Amino acid sequence: MRNARTLVIGDIHSGLKALEQVLQNAEITPADTLIFLGDYIDGWSQATETIDFLIGLNKTHNCIFLRGNHDALCYDWLVREADNPLWFKHGGEATVNSYKNLDEKRKAEHLQFYENLRNYHLDRANRLFLHAGFTNLNGVDFEYNKVTFYWDRTLWELVLALNPNLKKGDARYPKRLSHYEEIYIGHTPVTRIGKTTPINAANVWNIDTGAAFKGPLTIMDVDSKKYWQSSPVHTFYPTEKGRN
Repeated sequence: MRNARTLVIGDIHSGLKALEQVLQNAEITPADTLIFLGDYIDGWSQATETIDFLIGLNKTHNCIFLRGNHDALCYDWLVREADNPLWFKHGGEATVNSYKNLDEKRKAEHLQFYENLRNYHLDRANRLFLHAGFTNLNGVDFEYNKVTFYWDRTLWELVLALNPNLKKGDARYPKRLSHYEEIYIGHTPVTRIGKTTPINAANVWNIDTGAAFKGPLTIMDVDSKKYWQSSPVHTFYPTEKGRN
């Protein structure tokens, strides 16, 4: 029997068909721990179907669902029922359309799903998982503004600009990185730097491979660093624009 794995999944953005394909490619089992980095919706047309699928998956598998900025925006819209033109422009329109025919029972289940999302997860190997980043030099427990966990981009900018020869323990090594063995994030697609595979800089791994745009959806084994990818997500939705 294969050993249980810890698998991290990048930003889905309503690409349910790609999610189903990549879970099959990775041959997941109920013994695996599945850590989802957030942004389950906003992009492609299957927002409500994606949340339904994840709710069902959580009943049969060990899932950890983290909060993304798009999830927070959607939750705010569902609760307040107020228009947010900026969110609408950046993927929210497809989500609003997907929710038009949702019955009250399913809506309540979705609200509970969004409410139960975690801001971050720290495992026994001192590996940190969160959607975006953090800014406090003393680590996530000291972060005073919780929205930073799902909005920050400075963590990723920092490690991309860091001298790759600088090692942990050096006096110039960024203190906020030193608290964790590894850090796994999404939020900022690696397609912005011309990549479509998981990228490592310092001790940070970015798993957002651009599923909202022209890239694939990615799952990675955090121990072996082996990863699996779907076909480019836009190919499942040829008549849609996604977040392009």
